Amino acid sequence: MTGPASRSPRPGGARPHVTGRAAILAVVFCAIALSLAYPVREYIAQRRQIDQLQAQRQRLALYLKQLRQQQKHLHDPAYIEREARDRLHMCFPTQKCYVIIEPAPRNKRAVTTGGDRVPWYARLWKSVQQANQQVPAKPGHGRTRSGAGRPQSESEKPLGNTAAGRLGGPRGWADPAGLPGAPRA
Repeated sequence: MTGPASRSPRPGGARPHVTGRAAILAVVFCAIALSLAYPVREYIAQRRQIDQLQAQRQRLALYLKQLRQQQKHLHDPAYIEREARDRLHMCFPTQKCYVIIEPAPRNKRAVTTGGDRVPWYARLWKSVQQANQQVPAKPGHGRTRSGAGRPQSESEKPLGNTAAGRLGGPRGWADPAGLPGAPRA
């Protein structure tokens, strides 16, 4: 007889926990898992790279927008005049421009930052008040601090009356770069 009754039980009485079919199935499953591990890892790495490139693209788009806005400003004549006056200390040939050379601050705390700057008119008024104060006169010197009666130094002469003031820079601006003590651009 060749049926289930003809099989004899094993001597221990228990069936083996891992059959041949289960072992083959486990080997096939491991082979599939190992064959998919590398492509899945590459897929995850590529997704990470795509995310990084998209973030970089957004940063570059923002930077490009800022550059286009700056280019728009640079084509505005009023902006160019303001920057030439403020940064390059230039003026029109018909104007009298003065370069005020301030002494260097003695410590770093005396340097003002852009956020706590005093308005220009307050600084102007303060300088006028300081100029009106009298300094105790030394014997034989009857001058005041305002400098009444003293000759102008080279750095206090108007730029419009100098050779640099008569020579027009770009757009008719006078370039003070040739004067002694004038800031360099």
